[in-house]
Amino acid sequence: MDATLPAPQAVLTATTASLADREGFDEQFLGVPVPVPSLAGVDTVLLPYTHFSVLMRPDKRLAAITALGIDGAKLMDLDRSGIDWRLDPRLPEDQQTGERVYARNDIDRGHLVRRASAVWGDTRAEAATANEDTFHYTNAAPQAAKFNQGLELWLGLESYLLENAADNGRRLIVFTGPMFSDLDPMYRGVEIPLRYLKVAVFLQEGTLAATGYVVDQTPQLADLPDVPRPGAVDDGDAPPLGPFRTFQVPIRDIAALTGLDLGQLVAVDRMPIAAALPSARVTSAWRELSSPECLDLDFDLRAS
Repeated sequence: MDATLPAPQAVLTATTASLADREGFDEQFLGVPVPVPSLAGVDTVLLPYTHFSVLMRPDKRLAAITALGIDGAKLMDLDRSGIDWRLDPRLPEDQQTGERVYARNDIDRGHLVRRASAVWGDTRAEAATANEDTFHYTNAAPQAAKFNQGLELWLGLESYLLENAADNGRRLIVFTGPMFSDLDPMYRGVEIPLRYLKVAVFLQEGTLAATGYVVDQTPQLADLPDVPRPGAVDDGDAPPLGPFRTFQVPIRDIAALTGLDLGQLVAVDRMPIAAALPSARVTSAWRELSSPECLDLDFDLRAS
């Protein structure tokens, strides 16, 4: 063991009871069933928290996908100070990341479930519990510090869709996760995903609707001296790389690149090109976004 790094953390079984009452993501959150996407052929563990669930891949020590229901009418602004990242006692330490992955480097613990989006409830206590729950390492993924600190557009999509698209009392479901590939560099026993996915699901005029997004951190990882250089992306299936970019993408592309069962959401994808070109090559229809107003949808967004 490298003596300069923190020792692996012990899982404290005494805290297990504190998570026993977590109900997790509500698949009836929008009034129609939207289950957590499954991942065939891979062992996974579903961990419920407050307002969200994490489908873990123990083989990767990271989430396959997270599922969050956001009630925009009940959001609260709570501080994050004093909340420490912690392991989930329901999962063995060697099946999740811990501080060892993030110590003494320029890699951040990137929230998959956005903290501000999970902090809502009928009471302040409910919102506070959700706030703390987002600080489990199961909800973190390694991201280059420069990348994680510049995700205003990526994070802002949730707020924008809540304000402009979501019916049913400003409710929105967000699925977020890594997009694992053979190009991901291995670092301290964990693969660092080059790309992340987001799928937003909401009711548009009473009908289920969804949109998909991808963000790429490859350029930022290449700048970190202690992280192996990411594999060369030269297969013709990747969008051009520069400073990290956010793309609106057909949900079918996300399904193809991750193996996640997104069939229900592919069928209600509101990106026009997804329906116009159903057999287009993966990544060929990706649309770079410079602001939320660049979204390409088959309906008109309400004015803010």
